Amino acid sequence: MGMFAGKKILVLGIANKKSIAWAVAESLKREGAELCFTYMNDAIEKRVRPLAEELGVSLVLPCDVQDDKQLDEMFGEIESRWGSLDGVVHSVAFAEKDDLSKRFCETSRTGFQLALDVSAYSLIAVAGRARSLMKDGGAIVTMTYLGAVRAVQNYNVMGVAKAALESSVRYLASDLGKENIRVNAISAGPIKTLAASGIPKFRELLTTFAERAPLGRNTEPEDVAKATLFLLGPLGSGVTGEVTYVDCGFNILGL
Repeated sequence: MGMFAGKKILVLGIANKKSIAWAVAESLKREGAELCFTYMNDAIEKRVRPLAEELGVSLVLPCDVQDDKQLDEMFGEIESRWGSLDGVVHSVAFAEKDDLSKRFCETSRTGFQLALDVSAYSLIAVAGRARSLMKDGGAIVTMTYLGAVRAVQNYNVMGVAKAALESSVRYLASDLGKENIRVNAISAGPIKTLAASGIPKFRELLTTFAERAPLGRNTEPEDVAKATLFLLGPLGSGVTGEVTYVDCGFNILGL
């Protein structure tokens, strides 16, 4: 019997086996959780379904987080199939590549709106719907990055979106705490994912990070998965509204 035996967890944001959400899903499955995966479009669905089959996940649903109707339908299907929900892993973010590569002061209005909508508002939209299914309380964990609180080269509008995400975590934690729903974020070090591939000079960032981080290495998806399980599960029962750094100590450095 694993720590999550009998628990039902929604995982948003798996794109392939390099996704942070995939590492989290593998760890949750090993601990006995029943999982639901989502996909944004047909291209992602072709990647996600084989991964779902690999873990024995039968509930795989469409979910474009910018589409309120799809969100309603997804949570309606979860309620129909499961009746309740114990946790959500929110690992969703996007910004136009053009808005990451040019100067921040040249960020387009539409690019700004897109980044904030997908990367920050989606957490609010998901939490607002998930709460009605968390009848005995629950936990929500999202993924952020140091660029939310510091100016990281080439992170640009995504840093602003992550700042909004972290603020949303605090407000959601305050709002939902009375219903015994905890909301937290993990600020992971840079990890070679599909999303990260859109950040200019990302390989250089990885190299510099490993050289300077106190632990002398890059953050691995498994590091983030372990912390996520802590925040989702009973060991994190008194933790909410927090941003937990899982970045090999990089965030503590002054230079």
